[in-house]
Amino acid sequence: SSMLSRQEDFSVVGEASNGLEAIQKTNELQPDVILMDLRMPEMDGVEAMRRISEQDKGVKFIVLTTLDSDEYIFDAIDAGAMGYLLKDATRNDLFNAVRAVHSGESQIEPGVAAKVLTRLTQLTRQGSSGQGELLSYREIEVLQLMAKGGANKEISASLTISESTVKTHVA
Repeated sequence: SSMLSRQEDFSVVGEASNGLEAIQKTNELQPDVILMDLRMPEMDGVEAMRRISEQDKGVKFIVLTTLDSDEYIFDAIDAGAMGYLLKDATRNDLFNAVRAVHSGESQIEPGVAAKVLTRLTQLTRQGSSGQGELLSYREIEVLQLMAKGGANKEISASLTISESTVKTHVA
C-alpha cells in the first residue's frame, strides 16, 4: 500500500484482509483497480472477484499471488482478472500492470501468459476438429506476442495494426 501510494498517479483508497471485506470496501470506496490475492480467509480471491463483478462491472482486477498453477490462473481470468502477477514481480512490473489494467489493457506475467496461450491453442485445436475455430489466426498471433510480454502498443507495431484492433483481439 505504501509503495503504491508513493506513485503520483495512484491513490490507494483502501485495503482488505479477506474476501468479504474486499467486497464491502469495494462497495464503499468504488476503486478503479483492485489488487487481489487468491488465498484469503473467509472467502478466496476468485469468489470475491466474481461477487464484486456482479455488483460493479467497471472495476478491474489484477491478481497478485504466489499461485501459478493452471487451475488458479484460469479461475482468476474467468472471474474477471485482467492482470496476473506473481508476488516476486518487480515494483515497476506492478506499477506498469496497474496503469495498463486501468487503461483497459491486460497485463499478464510472461510465464503465466505462456500457460494461457498453451491452453487457448489446445482449445482452438479441439474446436477446429469439428466445431469451428475458437480463436482466429490473428488472435493467436496477438496472444503469442502477449505471452512474450508485449504491450498493446508494441503488438500493434509488430503486426502493423491499430492499438484498438489489438484491444479487440485481446477482448
